[in-house]
Amino acid sequence: MADNNKKSNQPNNFKPKTPDSGKPKFNMTWVYIALIMILFGIQIFSGGKRAVETTWFEVKKTMIQNSDVEKIVVNNKSEANIYLKKQSYSKYEDKLGKGFSKPGISGPHFFFTIGSVDKFEENLESAYKLYNTSESDKIPITYNETYDWGNLINFLLPIALIIFFWWFIFRRMSKSGAGGPGGNIFSVGKSQAKLFDKDQKVTITFKDVAGLAEAKQEIEEIVAFLKNPSRYTKLGGKIPKGALLVGPPGTGKTLLAKAVAGEANVPFFSMSGSDFVEMFVGVGASRVRDLFKQAKSKAPCIVFIDEIDAIGRARGKNPNLGSNDERENTLNQLLTEMDGFDTNSGVIILAATNRADILDRALMRAGRFDRQIHVELPDLNERVEIFKVHLRPLKISKEVKSEFLAKQTPGFSGADIANVCNESALIAARNDHEAVEKQDFLDAVDRIVGGLEKKNKIISIDEKKTIAYHEAGHATVSWLLEHAHPLVKVTIVPRGKALGAAWYLPEERSITTKEQMLDEMCATLAGRAAEEIIFGQISSGAQNDLEKVTKLAYAMVSYFGMSDKIGNLSFYDSSGQSDYSFTKPYSEKTAELIDAEIKSLIEDAYKRSKEILNKNREGHKVLAERLLEREVIFSDDLVEIFGERPNTKGISTAEKVETIEPVSEKKVDG
Repeated sequence: MADNNKKSNQPNNFKPKTPDSGKPKFNMTWVYIALIMILFGIQIFSGGKRAVETTWFEVKKTMIQNSDVEKIVVNNKSEANIYLKKQSYSKYEDKLGKGFSKPGISGPHFFFTIGSVDKFEENLESAYKLYNTSESDKIPITYNETYDWGNLINFLLPIALIIFFWWFIFRRMSKSGAGGPGGNIFSVGKSQAKLFDKDQKVTITFKDVAGLAEAKQEIEEIVAFLKNPSRYTKLGGKIPKGALLVGPPGTGKTLLAKAVAGEANVPFFSMSGSDFVEMFVGVGASRVRDLFKQAKSKAPCIVFIDEIDAIGRARGKNPNLGSNDERENTLNQLLTEMDGFDTNSGVIILAATNRADILDRALMRAGRFDRQIHVELPDLNERVEIFKVHLRPLKISKEVKSEFLAKQTPGFSGADIANVCNESALIAARNDHEAVEKQDFLDAVDRIVGGLEKKNKIISIDEKKTIAYHEAGHATVSWLLEHAHPLVKVTIVPRGKALGAAWYLPEERSITTKEQMLDEMCATLAGRAAEEIIFGQISSGAQNDLEKVTKLAYAMVSYFGMSDKIGNLSFYDSSGQSDYSFTKPYSEKTAELIDAEIKSLIEDAYKRSKEILNKNREGHKVLAERLLEREVIFSDDLVEIFGERPNTKGISTAEKVETIEPVSEKKVDG
């Protein structure tokens, strides 16, 4: 198991984030806003304050006749701009318009189109003669060759906006992964793998991986081959081309791969299976080709694909029948690259998944993933090692021992243990403790397994009494049955969605007998049996119990072959690739027989629970009343009422309580 939460617990070498210097941070959003404002400003100023269009007749009859024109500027031999005298500006304010677009006093104020320069000058001379204009009062004329930048901007602005948004959209796509490391749409088929080499070294090593002795041995052999290949090749051996890490979530598969990256002095490519899949057709296969092309150029190297089931599902299972499946094309390319016509010498593939049963069989054959390394939930000794790793950064009291904590957490994964340590530190801080104490850890396990306590939940007296007798029934029967899990703690304080809960310390065993399963079934049904015996009626509080018992009975009959009438048959498909997709692998007659056997098993267990409770009715009542009074009882209360358990002979009460005091596996009712 592993230290998959080491960084989050802030070890001694953790560097806090540097404080903010107070300077405003650069944000590209302001650049976009400024650019848009500039474009709008150019558009406004280029189109605003433009001269008002008029005609030669209007200029001649009013402006020239009244001597209001200061000068005329002819632009490009086609347009005449009229500049009014300052003292005459007020006469034409009504014609010049209002608001922001009104021409300023400096002009130009009016413009009109001339047919030609000669014609314009001829008309102007005729106007002078008509109004007897003296030589000193004649209007000065200037001829300019200019270009209308406003029209140019009006033409180029839409094109510029289209180009900008095109660049912006594809830039965002490239950041989100569509464009790949190249940063543009043309690199969409490039591999998304992150490369760790001598410049980007991973600090996690095998020392940070607690437990997993067998899995580490297999992985260390791959690293040793990369460091010293001649040690193996001189004997004619070949290193496996691929290793598949298989196990439940949180057991440390990805951490093992990180440790390989930290230990091996070779390039390490890391990516997720979902990184191959894209919205564009053919991108997945292209990325696989590019990944192996890069890997060959860096050989010897390691390629790690996390959650490979994203692309490695069995082919032919696609519900969209007849359609092109991009995922299958990606898988086909991966199969070809791993062991196709072209060999990949020096490239080792590591992959991780918790759904090995759904992977394609071609992916699992020898020559591709030669080894399957099972990373299972840690046992007691491995949990001790994992707790030692996660307790390093915590300030704990002297009474906290990793051995004690490991006994309280059967079935916990490495991620669960990391969560327990972190939650215990939070609880200790909430209670203003100087160090994390034992009770903080026990409360953390209760919080994770059972949920948050809801002491303010409104429950009537009758409901509370029903819950107490229900939970006392579980406690009584499980304590008196030899093979049932020993009870540690019972509470009627609501937690999460449960109205009551019981914690057990299950024995860690590799196989389970029929007698053990029947005892567990009997203890699970004891809650409902207690309700019927004490109150003469049943409630909905046993829903979780009934669901658990039904699944267990079905497994006994259909999977484990523990029924005399069905015989030694199992209808369970451990590969997950059953050919029985649309029909059951047995006849309707067998189905009826299975249903009858399941019902018989449950009825027999229920009758047995009622018999045990009737024989121990007084003890059950005492336990329930004590539970109503205290709301929480422990195993020493059961020892006081019923005596030692049938399977705990030779163990003193004090030793037993110290060993299995709260908490472990939970059963929730309500």
